[in-house]
Amino acid sequence: MSISDRIGIHTGDITRLAVDAIVNAANSSLLGGGGVDGAIHRAAGPELVAECRRLHGCKTGDAKLTRGYRLPARYVIHTVGPVWQGGGQGEAELLASCYRRSLAIASHQGFLTIAFPAISTGIYGYPKVEATGIAVDTVTDFLRQDPLLETVTFCCFDEQTAELHRQAVAVLGKG
Repeated sequence: MSISDRIGIHTGDITRLAVDAIVNAANSSLLGGGGVDGAIHRAAGPELVAECRRLHGCKTGDAKLTRGYRLPARYVIHTVGPVWQGGGQGEAELLASCYRRSLAIASHQGFLTIAFPAISTGIYGYPKVEATGIAVDTVTDFLRQDPLLETVTFCCFDEQTAELHRQAVAVLGKG
């Protein structure tokens, strides 16, 4: 199976995906917020925030694991993406680190399926084209090293973001 066959693109609500883990584009407190973070916390229920309190936050570029509680996903991997500041503050490396750390946790746990939102592209302002390229490149590099992870899904909030991901993955198929 090729790398591009192991990558899926879904338009919709990440909180409805029945995968081993969904990734939460969290803030550093891990206690919930807006966008996908708030949606995940609302869908998972109050047990999620209670477990997150015990994690004492998370640094930008890192990731931490919790149970999924009321979500169809068994687990949530919380990662803190960078706030876009023009591109000269190490944002690209921090964003790539979010994907790498999340994938490393998934691999360590023996997960077969994981779904990512478009990390940092909402309120954090990361340009979608650049963020998509980093996401697809980082996931591709990881999948080349890790034969056990069966499917990585990019769960996109809207069709425009999904199309950017489809285009980036299509380049893989030709490479």
